[in-house]
Amino acid sequence: MKNATFRQLRVFSEVARHLSFSKAAQALHLTPPAVTMQVKELEADVGLPLFDRSGRAVSLTTPGEYMLVYARRMLATLKDAEDAAARLKHVEAGTLTIGMVSTAKYFLPRLLAEFRREHEGVEIRLAEGNREKLVKMLQGNEVDVAVMGRPPRELATRAEPFAAHPHVFVAPVDHPLVKEGGTPTVESLRPWGFIVREQGSGTRAALEKFLEEARLEPRIDMEMGSNETIKQAVMAGMGISFLSLHTLQLELDNRLLALLHVEGSPVVRAWNVVHTLSKVLSPAAEAFRYFVLERGEAYLAEHFSAHLPLAAPEPSPPRRRRAVKA
Repeated sequence: MKNATFRQLRVFSEVARHLSFSKAAQALHLTPPAVTMQVKELEADVGLPLFDRSGRAVSLTTPGEYMLVYARRMLATLKDAEDAAARLKHVEAGTLTIGMVSTAKYFLPRLLAEFRREHEGVEIRLAEGNREKLVKMLQGNEVDVAVMGRPPRELATRAEPFAAHPHVFVAPVDHPLVKEGGTPTVESLRPWGFIVREQGSGTRAALEKFLEEARLEPRIDMEMGSNETIKQAVMAGMGISFLSLHTLQLELDNRLLALLHVEGSPVVRAWNVVHTLSKVLSPAAEAFRYFVLERGEAYLAEHFSAHLPLAAPEPSPPRRRRAVKA
């Protein structure tokens, strides 16, 4: 592998992430033929095929799986070197890769727009997934920092809460429990079918914990991996659901969905900004971390708290800055 380049390793790693040459090309701002060429050159240098290609389906070969481990290590080491150089120059520049759970996409891009206006030299990349996928990204050093709910217990991390994160029950606007008004009991949910997030998501875990403590086993009619699809299904009258309040601004503002103020809800957790303890943050990552800790809570309260019957409590303790270890 004497002739392998970091460019080839980046392209290979991105194709492996998406298992798609076209999606990797979009992420890297390259053309699909350029991506294919880089992978072929790396395969020629290794002397083994790294991907199985069957029509549009792409999968890693066994040699490709081994190579991916070493490619990510080399790219992570290069990123650490770049960050070290930036710290020595005291420059907030370079690439900042932020991981986020899918629920955070409803507010984080708008916060990032403000962050970029103040830090124009920083190039931002976003990586999205459910909690389980995000933990793997942190473990693989694929992201600098992550915005998520429950911090991982599987890793040694520094997790700092920056805002309250309410979860609420939602129903179609003409649902019988909505028409009854008031504060439905948890027991009143028993006859109704739920549309829930997939296993591995923080929202699903919050629902299961809440109902387990109330000793209610929900009737799950559908399981979906998308907040948007769940909201459409609820609007269509296919069931009730439990979602982050931060995914519901448009629907609640336009009365497309209704909140069920179930007894004991909202379930308030915390948004956290997280990085692994082994990660030495670049100036750009540190700047983002401070920005979220200082601005995130006020932004979310301004845009979402009006839909709660009472102001959601702050995460406890606010501004905690200690490591969360496995």
